[in-house]
Amino acid sequence: MKNLLRPDLTFRLTGRLWIESADDRFMGIGRLELLGLIQQHGSISRAAQEMGMSYKRAWDLVSSLNAQSAQPLVLTQTGGKRGGGTVVTPEGEALIAAFEGLQARFQAFLAAEAKQIL
Repeated sequence: MKNLLRPDLTFRLTGRLWIESADDRFMGIGRLELLGLIQQHGSISRAAQEMGMSYKRAWDLVSSLNAQSAQPLVLTQTGGKRGGGTVVTPEGEALIAAFEGLQARFQAFLAAEAKQIL
């Protein structure tokens, strides 16, 4: 393929990785970032704000993740004297680690392929 590309242009190989069911997307880089920020801040609202996303959109993504998983990935507690909070469960932490590993292997695959074709 290298001989098909113009030598005066710089090319790169890119891709995105998702886990999907027949009905809905389960996991992708955006949901990974959202889970990480929820874990960091203990708040869906703060995570959404940091991502430039509406609270409703973030809540919908968390709801979708929880609905598609065998165990809850994110638990919320409504306000009270101490206020509410959100935690990523151990299952959510396992998903974060597994998807980060998958992403790393995918990026390594893209880099190896780019060396051969670009």
